[in-house]
Amino acid sequence: MSLMLKLLSTILLLSSFVYASTAREKIEDFLEDKFSENPKLKSVNVKVDDVVPLKQLPNWNAYIVDVTAILKRKVNQRINQKMIWFSNGQMITKDLTDINTGESLTERVKPKVKAKHYAKENLIYGNANAKHKVIIFSDPLCPFCRGFVPRAIAKMKQEPQKFALYYYHFPLARLHPASVVLVKAAVAAEQKGVKHVIPKLYNIKIDPHEKNVKKILDVFNKAEGTNITVKDINQHEVLKQLQHDKQVANDLMVGGTPTVYFDGVIDNTKKKYLKVK
Repeated sequence: MSLMLKLLSTILLLSSFVYASTAREKIEDFLEDKFSENPKLKSVNVKVDDVVPLKQLPNWNAYIVDVTAILKRKVNQRINQKMIWFSNGQMITKDLTDINTGESLTERVKPKVKAKHYAKENLIYGNANAKHKVIIFSDPLCPFCRGFVPRAIAKMKQEPQKFALYYYHFPLARLHPASVVLVKAAVAAEQKGVKHVIPKLYNIKIDPHEKNVKKILDVFNKAEGTNITVKDINQHEVLKQLQHDKQVANDLMVGGTPTVYFDGVIDNTKKKYLKVK
């Protein structure tokens, strides 16, 4: 459980904040007040980023909020966290569960993609002005990604005026440590002008738990026909690109792979691109 969640019980009253002029302000004021009760925090700022009406519950909305807090330590530490809260204006709760399906409504609510998230550096195939924009967050050693990503790429790259395909590296470091080195090498290769790096990543065969950097690079270079070195993968521009990908994933609350967005909205089916005529 995160530091923020430890501050609030499951359901709380909002009645003391009736003075707020809008529902957004009411939520922001309430959460800031509650988070500020934590003696470990020096300051807290809450900003509602988006409001999503709930089809299942009339008069209830999901509020996607950005929380920024400073910890009271010798060296101030900043916490940035995106969260989802549900409220009807009188009550607020961190989660709601469908009693019929057992599904958490939190899983159905995700931020929408903004224009700034379609970075040209992440456009791997298609025209930026194509009719449909697709974003894929993936780990090349994720078994589910290996079954989905190569087929999706092969399909969409054939129609560049129909699909703009954006790819974001999202290595699952705890599950697949080797993928961290692989994606660094992939970015380094792309920045050197190597083409079609991403599709070949999914043909690489290596133990996902491998931590020997030289061994991982040897396998990568053999598969890609490159000569990427340890120095290459630690260049500032490489790390900057990966930090950018991580920030976009954080903005969109990506938690696993593969995660797919179709025309700005999360596609849990991962099949909407196949239905485009």
